[in-house]
Amino acid sequence: MLKVENVTKMFGGLAAVSDVSVEFEAGRINAIIGPNGAGKSTFFNLISGLHQPTSGRILLDGVDVTNLPSDRVARLGVGRTFQTTNLFEQATVLDNLIVGHRLRTKSGLWDVLINSKRLQREEKAARDKAMEALEFVGLAHVAGQFIADITQEERKRVAFALALATDPKIVLLDEPAAGVNPEETVGFAALMRKMVDEKGLTVCLIEHKMDMIMSLADKIMVLDHGEKIAEGTPEEVRNNPVVIEAYLGGDEDAAA
Repeated sequence: MLKVENVTKMFGGLAAVSDVSVEFEAGRINAIIGPNGAGKSTFFNLISGLHQPTSGRILLDGVDVTNLPSDRVARLGVGRTFQTTNLFEQATVLDNLIVGHRLRTKSGLWDVLINSKRLQREEKAARDKAMEALEFVGLAHVAGQFIADITQEERKRVAFALALATDPKIVLLDEPAAGVNPEETVGFAALMRKMVDEKGLTVCLIEHKMDMIMSLADKIMVLDHGEKIAEGTPEEVRNNPVVIEAYLGGDEDAAA
């Protein structure tokens, strides 16, 4: 599904990601953990095309996407959420989703000027796809509300829906449960599992809530100072002395 081969990203003399290799299987939940500054978000930026690696290769279903721009990578099936999602505050939830879906449309200026049948078809398809994504994440009831009027938890669900509206094969979720309460965290974990079980997606997430990660992830990769220091099942990572020293600090609950 996704294969990263010896990827390094240098910023001046600093290696934000250093010689990382990993493979994520289709239809699984994969977590990336590590201390602040470990290179986790940079790793996501490399996969999604926001940054190009200094060296190494990134393959998506066997296709080399290493140096493709982010819009091309998205078209090939990589969806992404960010720690902070910029939404159009004075637009409705549905309209925000329609904008996201237009990544997949082909209409140009001429279609707009003449209101072509292709434009009309794509507008209807975008609206239908947006509503489908909102229903999937449990937000159909707020489709007509302005973004400025919804809760923080609902905003995070909008971010999920935006990623889904682009028809991804793999979704990169950057701290999806940050800033929400324990009950809402359980809801987001269930939504991620639903993405895999019902849509067959591959999920990769960065998260600091260790209790959620240990119960949810099929596979965990641990980064520290840009280097991969461990990889395996939650049980393997939990008992890895290198991980305990570098990240968990011997107290998982304190890191949750």
